[in-house]
Amino acid sequence: MDKQLKLGVIGLGNRGISLLEHCFLPREDVCVAAVCDTYEDRRVKAREMVEKAGSPSPVCTGDYREILAMPEIDAVVIMASWESHLNLACDAMRAGKYTAVEVGGAYSIDDCWQLVRTHEQTGVHCMLLENCCYGRDELMVLNMVRQGMLGEIVHCQGGYRHDLRDEVSFGRENRHYRFFNYLLRSGENYPTHELGPIANVLDINRGNRMLTLVSVASKAAGLHEYLLREKGADYDASSMSFAQGDVVTTIIKCARGETICLTLDTTLPRFYSRGFHVQGTKGMYMEDNNSVFLDKKDNEFDFKWKEKWNNAEEYRETCEHPVWKRYLEEGVRGGHDGMDWLVTGAFLDAVRRNAPAPIDVYDAAAWMSITCLSEQSVAMGGMPMAIPDFTNGKWLRRDPWQP
Repeated sequence: MDKQLKLGVIGLGNRGISLLEHCFLPREDVCVAAVCDTYEDRRVKAREMVEKAGSPSPVCTGDYREILAMPEIDAVVIMASWESHLNLACDAMRAGKYTAVEVGGAYSIDDCWQLVRTHEQTGVHCMLLENCCYGRDELMVLNMVRQGMLGEIVHCQGGYRHDLRDEVSFGRENRHYRFFNYLLRSGENYPTHELGPIANVLDINRGNRMLTLVSVASKAAGLHEYLLREKGADYDASSMSFAQGDVVTTIIKCARGETICLTLDTTLPRFYSRGFHVQGTKGMYMEDNNSVFLDKKDNEFDFKWKEKWNNAEEYRETCEHPVWKRYLEEGVRGGHDGMDWLVTGAFLDAVRRNAPAPIDVYDAAAWMSITCLSEQSVAMGGMPMAIPDFTNGKWLRRDPWQP
């Protein structure tokens, strides 16, 4: 086995603890050498987890700069609150640490440019840990697209459709950053789960790019009703006016002519779905009914209303992505149906080779910029907003994404 990579983990809320437990501590080739959080109980819990796993006790600090100053640290993983992600990532790159940053939306276009320029000035790599790019269904559909089964892709849809009323409503008690974001902002605040796999299908930043968007938001009613029911009228937040619309719809136009529809739906009762939907000239895939529809195969009936959907499982044998074929043979591990293990594994492999990040700063900037641009569009009644070219023209010649 090669020498152990020494990691510093910054941010130890739910996500940080989950990745620590399921994706970093089980790996024999990784040593978690330092942990950081502003809350003492969180960092103490993380330290005890590392010790229980049989590793040396890590440096345990409330100041991330102590970790960045440690010469033995090979890479850092940032899983702090949304508003601190990109600033911390830039500081880590300036300190010469290969960096991974968890998903979320950017607060300004300037933050996105800072991420890109810091990478370009330092030569240090930074990876966005978008696990959905490594989802089994998402990679199978990417494989189908690249095999030409769906023809020329015209339109894609995706969503973050997740009932988060409990998490948002009790955010102050649970020290979760979503509460104040939902109280004071309205827009597509969590775009990368749905957009990342779509960007790979459409070659965004790699022969294609996003040009403009428009966003509109519904009224905000779900949290108020939920709080009245769960906490009662005397609870202060029950009478607060939350800014975040219950459903936010964002339409994006791409340079090659495709359209993308993103839906944020997190404060009403519903089942979980990312609504992955890819539609081309020869067929389509739809996540919500786990189906594929192919032209001249599924519409060959006497009565058109009897056209049928095929269960996507029928295509596993011929279309399963090679990454998942290997993974299934080795054994699926980690959280979120195995996606976490794959995305962190890709990051660690890139660190070992000091190779470009599989999901790099240009992807991170483009995908995360949707949040602040959406917020502006919503505030202006659905006005179109230009999406910057963070590659500065390099998208014309960059190679297609490979997991």
